[in-house]
Amino acid sequence: MITTTRSEELFERARKVIPGGVSSPVRAFGAVGGTPLVLESASGAEVTDVDGNTFLDFVGSWGPLILGHAHPRIVQAVAETAARGTTFGAPCPLELQLAERVTGMYPGLDQVRFVSSGTEATMSAIRLARGATGRELIVKFAGCYHGHADHLLVSAGSGLVTFGEPSSAGVPAAFAELTLVCDLDDIAGVEQLFAKRGSEIACVIIEPIPANNGLLVQRTEFHERLRSLTTEHGALLIYDEVINGFRLGRGGAAERFGITPDLATFGKVIGGGLPVGAFGGRRDLMQQLAPNGPVYQAGTLSGNPVAMAAGLAALDVLEEEDGWKRLEALGAGLEERVAPLLAKRDWTLVRQGSIFWMSLQAGAAPRRADAIDAGAADTYREIFHGLQQAGICIAPSAYEVGFLSLAHTEAHLDRFASALSGLLA
Repeated sequence: MITTTRSEELFERARKVIPGGVSSPVRAFGAVGGTPLVLESASGAEVTDVDGNTFLDFVGSWGPLILGHAHPRIVQAVAETAARGTTFGAPCPLELQLAERVTGMYPGLDQVRFVSSGTEATMSAIRLARGATGRELIVKFAGCYHGHADHLLVSAGSGLVTFGEPSSAGVPAAFAELTLVCDLDDIAGVEQLFAKRGSEIACVIIEPIPANNGLLVQRTEFHERLRSLTTEHGALLIYDEVINGFRLGRGGAAERFGITPDLATFGKVIGGGLPVGAFGGRRDLMQQLAPNGPVYQAGTLSGNPVAMAAGLAALDVLEEEDGWKRLEALGAGLEERVAPLLAKRDWTLVRQGSIFWMSLQAGAAPRRADAIDAGAADTYREIFHGLQQAGICIAPSAYEVGFLSLAHTEAHLDRFASALSGLLA
């Protein structure tokens, strides 16, 4: 029986000085109940909490740790770079090197600008799209999360094509009214929207493989129609690859679908575990940014040398060790072990490369948010706590995905499958 006495003590202290006791809401375990683990250290595929419990980790800091925790190459790069200075607020060689690497890997990416988070990246890309097109309306999809900028914290209204409604207090209705919300996997709905408002739409933003509300794998035909509609109407297509990018392969989901967006946003992997985001696209669009153009964007810690070094080290290891092929093999191994266990209950393991999600409902895996059975969260809660008692960490929410890293092994996959089998018996 795992005890969490010290975690409970520290969490209670944290609640007095940090809202909810956490710096990001899902960490509070509100969706699964219980006390969040307070982690003290990590290495490879394992994390250790303040009570001395060690867990096999499939959260991976929500995706960035594609090499695993405290990878020696990352640690070395961070230490050596920090010793020369932690921030300059000025151009540095590492910034240039990472920009050259990223633009050389992702389809249609001529230029990139670094920021400090995925939220900042998507916010800036949308501002650029509005500035470049001279239009105000943007289109997003229900079930896709693009960070917590005001105009992106919007849920669908009541109807096929409606203005969005704020999904958070503090978001002015006037902001939300400039965001239109469509359903995923609904080509007819998007076509109807563009027929009515196409000349007013600055951009369509989508997670090409939505991974913030389950893993909602989209049909290639859907992406192809988004590409043709935006082109026909003079709107821009933005791929939010903060999770997908450089995890699904060198060229992210864009390469997987064979679609080249106008702009793309990145984070997670290119930071190597440090806070980094980026957005980029065609040269003519990126030249609209200050200091060359009228669209303003800035950040004191953007292009931070320590973060750039970590990102370069991560991409170096992936390239040198044939990382994406290895991750695909690990993902296939997990699927081979887990999918049959879930199938006994008519559930599904949804997997794209090293990203996976357990769809705990009967029938085919959902492709849109409103097709997810809310009742599955109760089942997930039981599985979550059962796995934690077995020394395995998965995300504390039924709607969050899991991640594999190069630090995971076949033995780790066996351990996960064995523990899950015991819970489902």
